[in-house]
Order: sequence, then C-alpha cells, then structure tokens
Amino acid sequence: MCGLVAILGMSRPVTRAPLERGIHSLRHRGPDGQAIWLDPQGLAGLAHARLSIIDLVGGWQPIANESGLIHGIVNGELYGFEAQRAELEARGHRFRTGSDSEVALHLYEEHGVRFVEHLRGEFAVILWDQQKRILVAARDRCGIKPLHYAIYDGRLFLASEIKALFAAGIPARWDTTRMAQLLGIGVLPDDLTMFHGVRQVPPGHVLLANTRQHHLLRYWDYDFATEEEMSGAEEEDCIRNFRTALEDAVRTRLRADVPVGCYLSGGVDSGAILGLASRFSGRPLRAFTLQFDHDAYDETSRAEEMARFAGADFCPLPMNSRSLAEHFSEATYHAETLCINAHGVAKFLLSRAVRDAGYRVVLTGEGADELLGGYAHFKQDVILHETSRYDPGKVEAMLQALVETNAVSRGLLLAEQRTPMEILRSLLGAVPSWFFSTTAYLVPLMPLLSAETRAQIEAVDEHLALVASVDIRGQLLGRDPLHQALYLWARSALPNYMLTILGDRMEMAGSVEGRVPFLDHLVIDAVRRVPAHLKIRGSTEKYLLREATRDVLAPTIYRREKHPFHAPPAVLQPDQALHRFVQDTLRSSALLELPFFDASRVIDFLDHLGEVPPAQAVLVEAMLMLLTSACVLQERFRPATSGWGGEASILGEFLIRA
Repeated sequence: MCGLVAILGMSRPVTRAPLERGIHSLRHRGPDGQAIWLDPQGLAGLAHARLSIIDLVGGWQPIANESGLIHGIVNGELYGFEAQRAELEARGHRFRTGSDSEVALHLYEEHGVRFVEHLRGEFAVILWDQQKRILVAARDRCGIKPLHYAIYDGRLFLASEIKALFAAGIPARWDTTRMAQLLGIGVLPDDLTMFHGVRQVPPGHVLLANTRQHHLLRYWDYDFATEEEMSGAEEEDCIRNFRTALEDAVRTRLRADVPVGCYLSGGVDSGAILGLASRFSGRPLRAFTLQFDHDAYDETSRAEEMARFAGADFCPLPMNSRSLAEHFSEATYHAETLCINAHGVAKFLLSRAVRDAGYRVVLTGEGADELLGGYAHFKQDVILHETSRYDPGKVEAMLQALVETNAVSRGLLLAEQRTPMEILRSLLGAVPSWFFSTTAYLVPLMPLLSAETRAQIEAVDEHLALVASVDIRGQLLGRDPLHQALYLWARSALPNYMLTILGDRMEMAGSVEGRVPFLDHLVIDAVRRVPAHLKIRGSTEKYLLREATRDVLAPTIYRREKHPFHAPPAVLQPDQALHRFVQDTLRSSALLELPFFDASRVIDFLDHLGEVPPAQAVLVEAMLMLLTSACVLQERFRPATSGWGGEASILGEFLIRA
C-alpha cells in the first residue's frame, strides 16, 4: 500500500521538483521511504512513497523490467502473484525483486494493455512504456484504491490523492457545477471530483496517454445478470459457490510479511471475515473495534461476542465527541470530500490506533452491503417492487415496519418520503430508494444555499444525469430493480464515499492497508448471478452471506439486523465538543469564502439551532456536517472559485465502453 505520483510531458518536459513536492504530500501513504525516476528525455516521471508489506527489503519502487524500457509504480496488493511469477519466469522473464508489484510490468510485456485483466486485488498501477512513449494507468475493478488525474500547463499529472496534484502544481479550484451536483443528490459519478479539472480514473478502467491525447478504456463492470439469465438458479449452489469464493478471497488476503488484523463491528460482514480468517490463520487474530459512548450507536458488546466466538484478541478503542471534534479537520483533509457524519473521523482514529499497535494490514467488511443489499433502502426497493405479491395495505405495513426497526438508518439511509421521478421510472421501470435518502437533507439545506447554487440544483436533473453516465443498456435494462439500485450505488456512493471516507483514505492516513475480501472480483462473479430473493429474503438482508457463513458467525450475529456504522449525534447538543466545533467552524471566515452558501442564512440557522424539531434532527446534523466539512476543505486547500481553462477538452478524452 503506497502513494503514487506521475507526470507525462505533453507540450512541456517533466522535471524533478513537482514530483518531489507531490510525493512528499503523500508520506502518510508511504512512511518507509520515497523515490523518484525520470525518463532520460524528460517525457515522464514516476514517484513512489512506500509502505512495506511484501518483500520488506527488496521491494522498492519505481521498478523496471529486465530491459529497462518499462518503468512502473504500484499502490495496493496483487494477489496470486507467486503463480503468475513462476509462469512468467518459465517464459523467460527475469525479476529484480520479490514483491507482488513487479508482476504488473511483466504481465504488461506479455499482454499489453489487457494486462490489467490478469490482476487480482486492490490496486492502482502506473506504467511508462519508454519505447512506445505511452503511459498506462489502471485502477482496480471496484475503486478500492484511488487514482486522480488532471491536465495542466502542458502536462498530465496523476496521483493517489488530490492533495498531491495540488502540491505538484495543479491550482486548487472548486468546480461549482460538480459541487452543486454533489449537494443536490449527495453523490458524484465515479469519475468526478469537486475540484475543477481534477478527475478520477474510473473503477475498472485503464487510462492510456501519449503526448497528444488520452483515452479511457473500460476493462470490467459488475454485469449483474438479467432476470432471464438468473432463472433456474438453485439456492444451495449459490450458497456453496459464494462460500468457496469468499473463503479464497479471505485466505489470499492473509498473505503478508507483516502481522494482519481485522476491523470488527457487531455486524455480519466483518464478523464473517473475522470468522473465516480465524480458521485460516495460524494464530489468534487481533480484532479492532470502535466503542462509542451512546448505546444506540455502540456495538462493542456484539463485537466482543463475535471476537470471543472466533478466538480473536478483542481490542476496543473508546471514542467520544471530544476526540471527533479534535480530529475532524485532519480527517477531512485526508478524505478530500464532504461528509455527512463523523464516522470517517472515528475510522481515522481507529487506523492510527491500529498503526500504534504495530499493525500495517487489516481485513475489512466493506462491500458486502453493496453486493448483497445490506442497507435499509435496498430492503425498501424489494418491498416496493414486489407489490404483486402483496395487497397495498400489506405493503404499507411492511414499509412502516422497516422505518420503525431501522432507527439509526432513518433519514440518512432510509427516506420516509419519496417524490416522483417519472422519467427515470419510465426508463428503468423503477427508481432506486437510495435516490431519495441521499437527498433528504436538501429540505433543511436548500434555504441556506446561495441563489446561484440553488438555481444550478433546480436546473438539472442530476439523478437522470447519473444514470446517463453509465451503460444503461448493458448494465441496467432487464435487471431486477434491486440490482439496478445496487449497480448505481456501486458506481457512485461506493467508491466516492464508502471506500473513501470509510476506507482507503482513513486507513492510509494512519499508514494502514485495508484489504477488502467482499470486493474480490471472483467473489463478485459468484454474486452477480444470484437472484434478488437470495440477497434479501423477506425482512432479512444479506441472506446469502448469513447462510454461507453461518458456521463461523456467533448465533446472535447471524440473526442480527443491519446496523449502519454512524457516529452518535452530537452537533445539536450544546454540551458536546462536536457541537462547539461545528459552531466555531461555520462562524469562521471560511464560510464567507465559499460561494455555495448564504452565510447570513447559515448564521441565522445556527442561532436558532435549539428550535430544530426532533423529527428533523438527523437530517439537520447531516447537513451541518456537510457544511462543516466544506469549510474545512476551504481552510486546508484554499481553493478558488474560478477555473483554469479547458486543456483536457482541447486534447480530447474518449470513453470506450466496449
């Protein structure tokens, strides 16, 4: 797990200084050392910050192939590299290191751009083919590892994090259009950011660039089967295939030259990972858990029960409002996006505690909800779109029961009111319920926005734009409504929020590598043809996972309903440190510098915070978290509002979906 920076000269040569500045800003991702390589002709440069996991002594980067004509840098882990290396060596390839990363260069020699199809794991890879003068940048299938890019001043810049692009010389500018989109629907498509000219290599894509232009090539997508293709799927076969794939993904991710631990909540996802990992590990694993000082949000007792069942060493980390307030700014700086809850700050602190305990690698349970329908809004989809099985009164009763039994999800992950979206309904046959839950905070937010931002939000149907940004015919039409909802979530909220604020950024801020077995593409292969009714059965979410891992789950965990990972509410409570932090931040000059909000209306709202009805408390807290994180980003990055030109559009970008 590392930090990457690369620069390709288009109309200007590449020099060492911007690479040094960029990689220095990523030292948290690679505390074990940084190194730089420059193309002799000044056409390209690569920089790498290393967190040593495999081949602790010899695995330094940038690395080169045996001819010295292909140089590369890799962030992440490539699993199964030992067998690939043996096969490549039999074909005459000579390796310089014992690391997994070097396999990528030799696979590129063998297969060209299609080398990425042979990679398994969480990764971002950048290669410079000196002979062909082509830069190749690939991102893993689900977007676990970040990879950003921008074209500026005659050069293409790439980096693991946006802060490295700014450090290397890209001007920090808000993109007012994208910011309005994010505020309006709560998510961005997987190739966009809030900053002008800064984009992401989308998950499952390769970026190819030379001195004249760059292209994006899609090499993978989720490909949920159509309803017709799923007919005849047998429950026992689905459960057995899923268990086999998940076991292999967990076993594979225990491979490291340093100790491996687990993040553990009180839920099924992390419990299943710990349970399986404990069976394959030769020693008791350490299970790290966050302990909140609020009964409705604390899962410590369940997590401890699961750790005891798995024979793991239980390591809770107490968390309170003061800790969240003290570290909110630093965590948001690392996240580089807006947040709606302090859960990312808690994850930031957990990763630092794990590092201080001597661990560099943890297995996590992210991805199960996205594949198997874990969130309450996915249950809502199933209820709403199986109306043929129930009379209207029964449907209404089921929806009401869903709201009553998901108090923590209510508002943020479960909308109690739905508005018409007839164009989308006519296009897809259904509208995902999460489209409503992610926009619920707009009710209290809209009056606080600037007139320009409100006008932008009202002028464009951003939900329709999000759907239009994906392969509608190839990935949505003919699919079950649950799979439509899962797919659209996986192409937006998963990489841009879940795997950012609750994944890579918070883990790497503490120099910890997170490994995600549920998002192994072979596990996804085992899930994509599983019918919706085996993912959500009645009121039981993730039915497939529960049945496939029942033997490694504590009985109470097996039976437990989904409990979303949220930090306890504190912003509306004057005696809480987080309340004071939000008040101070939103009354600072940073709010005046942001063009998206009406500062006078925000201050007036803060003055009357005690009058917020209890029914709106969750949404108001989410809204204030969002405003506060925007102010923090303004303070830390000092982005301006105006853009810096359109070089990217002049040079041309082409998305190849075939």
